[in-house]
Amino acid sequence: MENRLDRGFTLWFTGLSGAGKTTVAEIVEKELRDRIGNVEVLDGDIVRTNLSKGLGFSREDRDTNILRIGFVANLLTRNGVAVIVSAISPYKEARDQVRRDIGDDFIEVFVDCPVEVCAERDVKGLYKKAYAGEIKEFTGVSDPYESPAAPELTLRTNEEDAGESAKRVIAKLEELGYLDPVEEFSRA
Repeated sequence: MENRLDRGFTLWFTGLSGAGKTTVAEIVEKELRDRIGNVEVLDGDIVRTNLSKGLGFSREDRDTNILRIGFVANLLTRNGVAVIVSAISPYKEARDQVRRDIGDDFIEVFVDCPVEVCAERDVKGLYKKAYAGEIKEFTGVSDPYESPAAPELTLRTNEEDAGESAKRVIAKLEELGYLDPVEEFSRA
């Protein structure tokens, strides 16, 4: 196993709205801050209101948004930062471009959750509006989500709670050599 303890990485959470990306990412962030300190989070919703303000939800705009997030993640990663990205990133081609740009330090985490479960969890009422036709181009309803073919990790958040999913992410980072293994996950 390669020792990557002094290298940055990008942990890219992808999945439908409501799948649990941000929830799991927040637990992982706390654990990484405790262990290594140098962590930045690029959440899709927050980036959209700042870095990608003015973009719509066409395929071109979504790809532009993901490539912008990927550009920032790459800059941080190559400067030794642990980067956590939480973004729907529905199209495989854009995610694969970010993977190529970042290289071996890109870790894709597919947060796999059935659309029906995501709709049940939806606190913003977005799925209800999408099913009613009030929101056009809504991922998983009226716009496609292209699942990753070979993510480094798949989390099934309808089968395990967020804490268990986060433990699996930390274990993967230990396995890949980005973290020293520890006896107990501190946020369990």
